[in-house]
Amino acid sequence: MIEVSNLEKTYNDDGNETAALQDISFKIEKGEFVSIIGPSGSGKSTLLHILSFLDRPTAGRYAFFGKSIDDMTDIELARVRNKEMGFVFQSFNLLSRISVYENVEIPLIYSDIAISQRKKMVEDAVRSVGLEEKLYTEAGKLSGGQKQRVAIARALVNNPNVIFADEPTGNLDSKSGAQVMDILDNLNDKGHTIILVTHETYTAEFANRIIRLKDGLVESDAPVGKVRRSKGEFFK
Repeated sequence: MIEVSNLEKTYNDDGNETAALQDISFKIEKGEFVSIIGPSGSGKSTLLHILSFLDRPTAGRYAFFGKSIDDMTDIELARVRNKEMGFVFQSFNLLSRISVYENVEIPLIYSDIAISQRKKMVEDAVRSVGLEEKLYTEAGKLSGGQKQRVAIARALVNNPNVIFADEPTGNLDSKSGAQVMDILDNLNDKGHTIILVTHETYTAEFANRIIRLKDGLVESDAPVGKVRRSKGEFFK
């Protein structure tokens, strides 16, 4: 599904070049759960932005379902991003003064899905994260864990091929963090590709595979046995 070859990203600040990514190559198959892990400044956020079409590499090749992003306009990238990708961020990125329903509906507004279909899609997505009783509650009145579950529902509503999760437990307590990871784990079991960016080893180990970055380079890329733990145990 995803193939990057000799990927590089260099930032130029008043003539000073900084290499954020250097010679990155790997493939991600549909249905994988992959963690990208590394310390601050390792390049993991830069890589996430490129993989999710929010930025373009300086050099190298990135193909999504066999099509190089070099052959796609910014408008085409935005269209694919809205249809094929879901996003979960550390800071939730919800609109606090509108309801859970309205927040989850946002990706559908920018799609070609008929209004008559949206209600069921939103309700199904919210139900999948166990928040159906909060459907018409203002997002700002929810707890942190509930907000992140709404963010996951929003990421799911278009039934995307891949979900990008950027430090999804970073602003949560251990119990809420465990619930969020359980939801992502279950989504992967149902066939969704999950790409998780984190600096936490114990969160990364929910994945089937861990790509470790250091100083913009791939330090290691190895499969791991999938962790199965009851809610809360993983974060003790």
